[in-house]
Amino acid sequence: KRKCIWFGSALLALLLALLLEGISDRLSGGLKSQQMASRWSEKRDVAQISCFFAAGSNVTPDTFVAFEHGLDSALMEASITLDGKNPGARLWVDAYSAPGEIFLQSDYGSVQSRALGVGGDFFLFHPLKLLSGNYFSGDTLNQDYCMLDQDLAWQLYGSNDVAGKYLSVNDQLLVISGVVERPQGKLYTAAGLEKPLVYLPYETLQKLGKCGEINHYEILMPNPVEGFAGKIVEEKIGVSGEQTEIINNSERYGFLQRLTLWTKLYTRSMNGKAIIYPYWENIARYYEDVLARISVVILACIAYAVLVLLALIVIWYRHRTWTASIVIRKLQDKIYDLRTKPLHKKGERKKK
Repeated sequence: KRKCIWFGSALLALLLALLLEGISDRLSGGLKSQQMASRWSEKRDVAQISCFFAAGSNVTPDTFVAFEHGLDSALMEASITLDGKNPGARLWVDAYSAPGEIFLQSDYGSVQSRALGVGGDFFLFHPLKLLSGNYFSGDTLNQDYCMLDQDLAWQLYGSNDVAGKYLSVNDQLLVISGVVERPQGKLYTAAGLEKPLVYLPYETLQKLGKCGEINHYEILMPNPVEGFAGKIVEEKIGVSGEQTEIINNSERYGFLQRLTLWTKLYTRSMNGKAIIYPYWENIARYYEDVLARISVVILACIAYAVLVLLALIVIWYRHRTWTASIVIRKLQDKIYDLRTKPLHKKGERKKK
């Protein structure tokens, strides 16, 4: 009876480990800003790399143009090219952003709003839930677009259905491309999303508002072997390692990576690079901490189950009623029976 209890507890520990791992996958899978690679390719042959820059690193859009040229050369040297089957296919996509502020006016009100100046395919990486309208591309020739979150739309128009309407900024008109849902809750407030936010092209924010330095860049690119993409970004980005933090979003929530993070839980906040993370990265780091703790529990459950099963095997072996010679003899008898059985059947048929 005692053995059954121990065996049952080991099975329960394994079931708990599987349950917690399922919860971990669900939590990390819900972070859409970290899942660009899985959305882009099911083959897991691409990687989403994020770069965060310290204040004073003097990063500009030209920094990324130079990086893109170096990236194309590196991919050609590695014989990584498009197969030509899809004329609209791309080997890589990227985006960047900078925080700021801007004064917006409508026919119904005005507000000094927090802003995020974006470039590249920002909304591919960050597919915020659309309530109306459409996304815009940061690289579009027409820079007169913006996107509001739902709180800002209500402050300016009293509605979410405002796509196509206009806002006035310093006597220049901006077209509202769409309205996105603003995530609510204490976590998002703590992460830096405590106020309404407008998204607009980086150059437009520079021109019409107060634009801070570019502090974030991310790219989705081929990763034929582990570490390839991260190494290329580190070598070609053109900003010193002392001013940059590079993260492979495609790997950061793997079980081993989460366990490794456990050793850094009390030191990772000691950042001497003067990096201010955007809200989505703060949320991603929060989930890293949570999942690291869950991973330790998973490891403890697995270790407990293995130790109990090993102990039961040892007990069973010590109280065995057989020896190796008995097992060998029985095997020999079994082999003999299998060999002679056809001969016995043949003899019985001859007698008949």
